Amino acid sequence: MDVVALIRNWELIGNYALFRLRKYRFALAALKGLRNGIIYGTRTRAPHALVTVLLFGNGTFVDKVRTILRLTRTHATNLAKFTFCYKLVMGLMQRMKGYRREWHSFLVAFIVGYLVFGDNNGVNMQINLYLLSRILVGLARLGVEKQIIPTPLGPVFPWFAATVWGFVLWLFEHHQHVLQSSLRSSMIYLYRDSDKWTNIRNFLISDD
Repeated sequence: MDVVALIRNWELIGNYALFRLRKYRFALAALKGLRNGIIYGTRTRAPHALVTVLLFGNGTFVDKVRTILRLTRTHATNLAKFTFCYKLVMGLMQRMKGYRREWHSFLVAFIVGYLVFGDNNGVNMQINLYLLSRILVGLARLGVEKQIIPTPLGPVFPWFAATVWGFVLWLFEHHQHVLQSSLRSSMIYLYRDSDKWTNIRNFLISDD
């Protein structure tokens, strides 16, 4: 079969391959997870990196483009690797044992997370911190649902917001060195650079 025929009939060939491999659906699901990880990671990181690097990054335009591509590649490949490995191992465990325990997902994700997201770089730090904040909220809700934590008698979110902002400004004002560099830079711009001006132009218009 020539290349043109392959291109024309790729969908038919692909459907046949999926049918022949139907016994290995768990492995196919892992491959689909790999594909989804690449797409989702690219969709998530590329726009964010484009805005932040072009607006706040240093270097030439070419340097900025390289940085955007590097950040996007790191995010997409790490997410793809994690999704693939997690789904493959979970699928293999279910195939061998015939069932899943609740702790299986934690154990597998714990090991794969260490291997994939354990490298201390900017992208992994952002992803891990993003998840941490949502995990804490989810655990608090689960605690209330399981009646481990008493049901709040009033609105919780205002107190949550007050605690977050109280701690972050306290850390910034008195222990700035412990904050993540990107957060520290943002807060310096908001709370330190706003103390500096010499004329109406750099008071209202420019950051010089």
